[in-house]
Amino acid sequence: MATTATDPRAVKAKTLLGECSAELAGTFILILFGCGVVAQVVAAGIGNHDSIAWAWGLGVTLGIYTAGRMTGAHLNPAVTIALAAFRGFSWKKVLPYSVAQFLGAFLAALVVRWNYTEALNKFDPELGIKSQGVFSTLPGNGSMDLGVGMWDGFRDQIIGTAILMFLILAIVDLRNTSPAANLAPVIVGLVVVGIGMAWGTNAGYAINPARDFGPRLASFFTGYGGAFKDQFGDLYFWVPIVAPIIGALVGAFLYDLLVGRNLPIADEEEEPGRIPEEKTA
Repeated sequence: MATTATDPRAVKAKTLLGECSAELAGTFILILFGCGVVAQVVAAGIGNHDSIAWAWGLGVTLGIYTAGRMTGAHLNPAVTIALAAFRGFSWKKVLPYSVAQFLGAFLAALVVRWNYTEALNKFDPELGIKSQGVFSTLPGNGSMDLGVGMWDGFRDQIIGTAILMFLILAIVDLRNTSPAANLAPVIVGLVVVGIGMAWGTNAGYAINPARDFGPRLASFFTGYGGAFKDQFGDLYFWVPIVAPIIGALVGAFLYDLLVGRNLPIADEEEEPGRIPEEKTA
C-alpha cells in the first residue's frame, strides 16, 4: 500500500537541523531534572544526595527517550566526540550537535533559575558559591575542607567520564549482551545514578561539558558573577569541559582494547552513534 506525506507511516528523511533539534530537546529534559533536583535540595532542603543521583539518572533516561530515535541521544559533547573518534560518527556533525547540546542545557537552566528564583535568593542572597552548585560543578562540591582542588577535579572528571563512555559502549554494542532498544536508556540512566553515588565527591560528576557549561553560563547571566571560578578563586569552568572529553576518549579506547576488539562481528551494523533498535518483521 502506498503512503502519502500525511500518512504517519510515511518515511521522513532526517535532516541535520532535525537531529540538532532532538539533541537540544533531549539535553533540555536532562537538565530540567538534574539542575531542578539540585535546586530543590540546596535551596529548600527537600531531598538529599540520593534523590539528586536518582533524578540525574532519570533525567538521562528521559532525555535519551526524547532524542534516541533521531540521533541515538548523545546529549553530551564528550560522547559525541568519542563516537566520532571510535565509531565512525561524522566529524561534520560534532560541532552542530555540541552547540545544540550546550543550548539545550543553557535554556533548561534558565527555566530552573526562573522557577526557583525566590528560594535561591532567600537561601543565598549574594548568589555565590553557597548555591552555585545548583547549576555547575565545583571541586569538592564547593567545600574548602576536603582538600580537593582544581587538578583533583580534573583527574576525577577524566575517570568518571571514562567509566561512563566505557559502559555506554558496552550497553549499546549489539555484539555484546546489549539490552533491547527500549531498555537501553534505562540502563544508561542507572549508570549515571551509579556514578553519582560512587564518584560524586571530588567534582560533582559533571561528566558532560554541556551539562556544566550551559547552566554555568545561565547562572552567570542571571546574577552569579563568580560562576566561572571555584571557591578558591581559580578559573574552574574549563575543567568540566576539557576533562570529560579526555575521559570519554580514554573510556572508548579502553572498551575497544579490552572488550570490543575481541567480540564477534555483528551480522548487521547499526548507524554510528545510535542506540540499538529492535528488528521487527
